[in-house]
Amino acid sequence: MSFCFNFDISGQANAFPEVDGNKVQSGSKDDGAKYAEVDDDLPAGPVKEAKEHLPPSDPEFLLTDGVFETITIGTLPPLHFLNETVFERTASEREDREKILSHREEKNSDLISGVYEGGLKVWECTYDILEIMEKEGETFSGKTVLDLGCGAGLLGILALKRGARQILFQDYNSTVIEQLTVPNVILNCEEDDEVEGDGEKKGKGKEKKQEDGCVEKGKEDLKSGSPPPKKRATDLSKHPLMRKCLFYSGDWRTFLPLVLKKEPQPKFDIIFTSETIYNTCYYPALHETLHKLLGPSGLVYLATKSHYFGVGGGLHLFETFVEQRGVFSLDHLWDGAEGLQRHVVVLRFKKQNDN
Repeated sequence: MSFCFNFDISGQANAFPEVDGNKVQSGSKDDGAKYAEVDDDLPAGPVKEAKEHLPPSDPEFLLTDGVFETITIGTLPPLHFLNETVFERTASEREDREKILSHREEKNSDLISGVYEGGLKVWECTYDILEIMEKEGETFSGKTVLDLGCGAGLLGILALKRGARQILFQDYNSTVIEQLTVPNVILNCEEDDEVEGDGEKKGKGKEKKQEDGCVEKGKEDLKSGSPPPKKRATDLSKHPLMRKCLFYSGDWRTFLPLVLKKEPQPKFDIIFTSETIYNTCYYPALHETLHKLLGPSGLVYLATKSHYFGVGGGLHLFETFVEQRGVFSLDHLWDGAEGLQRHVVVLRFKKQNDN
């Protein structure tokens, strides 16, 4: 399997002059300490305000003419999501106050730093976390879960379908939340209703059937047209699964204070974050968000590539950053050895005697 990355980070090339990734990679104590101080001197550049999104009471328009795919991994429940290619082709028909769809087409880029942070694409490492969840047999029963940098929301949707008590979906772009995350959650809520009546079709393994008969590892087609009538709710806001979900967009620096205004302040048993450490400039805000929102015995599952060429971030730099902060321990759950190496790590709070 080969991957192609298209990044445009010129917009923030000098937005964070305090961060020097080369110094962190050198591993010296002094350089690491300097890097750890970045959080106390946030950049003066533009900050995207966070906001909460309420799901529509009539979601039919979000599913009309949608083309969906399904991924099945082992014993995990099937997860449904909008087809990315069709989504791109119908971009002009979608509401996009941020203009990220047109910017993405104009730049021909999967990521435009500070404008569009890649949420419309299901990145490879998402599947790695799903496989880890299947292997560990996590049921999520009664737990609170944060899908941070959620994009399509597959990780949060898995937790929702496996009994989580509350799931919060967060992405940088409001267009991603409104046009991709919410529709995907709606689709899976509707499918859950259908399962109750027809019995669940469980998949073993994972593959995507394409029209030409080829098989692509990772996903399986669900529907090549509009969703069937059973998938069209009249008042989904009252659906028992949807009531467990919260949706937020915005910069982590504004998302965190906004969500902390809730009473009681949320603490999450599990935080998922996949392919969010590609830019070292974001490490302070990400670390602070994890620090403030993770429950005392909670776990952060982070999936990443070893290095993000053209952007500068990667696992080694983030490990160094975490070590210098001294808040979390970090353990490797899985390390891929082939191609562009990928990893899944878990973070947890250090015990007092570990400090």
